[in-house]
Amino acid sequence: MPKEKTKEVLVEVIDLKQHFDIHMGFLKSKKLKAVDGISFKINKGETLGLVGESGCGKTTAGRSLLHLYTPTDGQIFFNGKQVVTKEELENFRQNASMVFQDPYSSLNPRMTVGDIIGEPLDVHKLYTTKEERKARINELMELVGLSSEHATRYAHEFSGGQRQRVGIARALAVSPQLIVCDEPVSALDVSIQAQVINMFEDLQKKLHLTYLFIAHDLLVVRHISDRIAVMYLGKIVETAESEELFNNPMHPYTRSLMSAVPSPDPKTARASKRIVLTGDVPSPLAIPSGCPFRTRCPQAFGRCSEEIPQLREVSPNHFASCHLLDDLQAK
Repeated sequence: MPKEKTKEVLVEVIDLKQHFDIHMGFLKSKKLKAVDGISFKINKGETLGLVGESGCGKTTAGRSLLHLYTPTDGQIFFNGKQVVTKEELENFRQNASMVFQDPYSSLNPRMTVGDIIGEPLDVHKLYTTKEERKARINELMELVGLSSEHATRYAHEFSGGQRQRVGIARALAVSPQLIVCDEPVSALDVSIQAQVINMFEDLQKKLHLTYLFIAHDLLVVRHISDRIAVMYLGKIVETAESEELFNNPMHPYTRSLMSAVPSPDPKTARASKRIVLTGDVPSPLAIPSGCPFRTRCPQAFGRCSEEIPQLREVSPNHFASCHLLDDLQAK
């Protein structure tokens, strides 16, 4: 059953850049362009999946969005207002939170689970009495399928799936509108992954949440996302609605990713042709001129090394950045 969608934009990112200075020796440094000018929108109640190979910049994009890294450049709008001042950033952080990838390292081993979940309540002063704080922590634990009796235990006493539930409860503590999910199931067993994904969907319906869901598992992203954006070497190369992207990928990189997705149907699996890319992902310290994908693209031609392709609409709500698409649009 399709999710109810609104066209009311909750988050808009315009030309977001995150560059890091990497020291190369005595008085020498180089720019590492982890995120290099990406733009996207997320509507209220929607899940935008962000996918790509390891090192493409998707985690950095999520952290820069929440200002866990101060962005090098770009604009971030939340509910139509640009996040600039300290007060606006504080308000944004009270309405946006993050679920981290590794449930083993993202929880403080010296704190009880109750204090871990209650920490955002302390930071933002979201209670007046200790009883109110305790009741809210118990409510959050119940929301993610944990017992209130677990509140006095420590993180090492829990399994990976339970720890991730603690992380999700902590993210929900401020009653956010937006949650950035940074590969939240990649460190979990497959059977636990399904439970956590289903919980994300239930929470979204119950609490009217909006997600930026970062992952490299395309089947997980297809299941949970309304729209998907594909990143390569710090740039978004394609974005479309989930089923449209899987059924009609336009960018050569997206086609290669989709060809690697296993099919449960033996006939489909035999008929599908795997598109194998040659070479490794270039270093963000030495991004190729022109199209960043050209060094691995089997269809690259002269223009690809000279000019960076712009993200353009190739069909309704389907955007891609590739010089090869000019012929398609001309037809």
